[in-house]
Amino acid sequence: MDTALPDTSLARSAPIQPISFAEAFRFWLKLGFISFGGPAGQIAIMHTELVERRRWISEKRFLHALNYCMLLPGPEAQQLATYIGWLMHRTLGGIVAGALFVLPSLFILVALSWVYMAYGNVPAVAGVFHGIKPAVTALVLHAAHRIGTRALRNPWMWGIAAAAFLAIFAFDTPFPAIVIGAGLTGHFGARWAPGVFAPGGGHGSAQAGYGPALIDDDTPAPPHARFTRSRFAKVLAAGLVLWALAIGSLAATQGWHGTLAQMGTFFTKAALLTFGGAYAVLPYVYQGAVEQHHWLNGTQMIDGLALGETTPGPLIMVVAFVGFVGGWLQQVAGAGAPFLGGALAATVVTFFTFLPSFVFILAGGPLIEATHGRLGFTAPLSAITAAVVGVILNLALFFAYHVLWPKGFGGHFDAVSAVIASAAAVALFRFKVGVLPLLGGCAVVGLLVTLAPGLR
Repeated sequence: MDTALPDTSLARSAPIQPISFAEAFRFWLKLGFISFGGPAGQIAIMHTELVERRRWISEKRFLHALNYCMLLPGPEAQQLATYIGWLMHRTLGGIVAGALFVLPSLFILVALSWVYMAYGNVPAVAGVFHGIKPAVTALVLHAAHRIGTRALRNPWMWGIAAAAFLAIFAFDTPFPAIVIGAGLTGHFGARWAPGVFAPGGGHGSAQAGYGPALIDDDTPAPPHARFTRSRFAKVLAAGLVLWALAIGSLAATQGWHGTLAQMGTFFTKAALLTFGGAYAVLPYVYQGAVEQHHWLNGTQMIDGLALGETTPGPLIMVVAFVGFVGGWLQQVAGAGAPFLGGALAATVVTFFTFLPSFVFILAGGPLIEATHGRLGFTAPLSAITAAVVGVILNLALFFAYHVLWPKGFGGHFDAVSAVIASAAAVALFRFKVGVLPLLGGCAVVGLLVTLAPGLR
């Protein structure tokens, strides 16, 4: 028994060997299939795997990249994966990491969307959803706790988180306004009390807990991560050319007013407005896809959100369901090929939704790497991370409300969902159960309860 502790200590303090592209590829592929729980859960998974377990990147560098992604429109968890992949293995590494974060979700959603359109509501599927939704609520709450324990290092950070929670919960303040307010607080606060906003908050380095990392706090940026104007211009130009070629091809084959070209332009705009995650942009998507273009109806949109919540990948992947249903109903591949039309539209929508995210990271990453360790830049980002904890807590309450009172406070209280959510929370906080076993177990419980009414 006495020999175990020295071995563990040596393992945690030993330097990390360079990670091959093949090894990184396998991890990003695995992440694409286990990234449940929305952005909060996905970020928590990446922190556990990359910072704590594998030590590919230090916590300070991880949070520095995360804070930049929080400022961007688009799915921050997918952008964070792209950023780390790019930092480790250049442009190809970033593209692979970001793409593998999305592709498993796309394939799964296309399959589920086909089942939905071809076979309608199936009690067994509804039962699985009944069990998974409370588990997702517990996952988001657990992720808020995990991020909060790292970001809320002093009373000032707690105050920023509380203010952000009240702003969005009580006053429905837009997320961009919360980000701007937190950033300004960090910017001016660092001048008056620099120790409050300094990375680490005076509680010691993260590496004291996790050991040295491959990309450590003081690891210099690799050559490809150093900013040059020529590279910045090349990345922007490449992104614009890809967008123009894609939208031009759709317009040439189906016309500017064709469904696919309309989807391309609409979801490009949506991608540039997704500050605050999927829920912040859903009203915009609902207005455009349901009320303006009539690609699907309101009920189908809600069902698509349920599918998006219970599949791996970013929550914004609900747009793939929107595209599939729209392509199916609009017969974009002809009346005899509804599945092909749906799959094609889902792919088009996914491409235009995520293309800006790759451009933001590959073009802006070198700028952010240049700010590492500079309090004038890191203080606003630290304050934003604290504010995001409050926003995530609000999201957990949002989920809890809709899961426990599916028809509002005037309707019945779903005691079964309450029990599943409580058990899932205990499993996460007390027993550290993994995401997949947790979701699988809750899905089985929901299925049994739905198919055996006597259990209700």
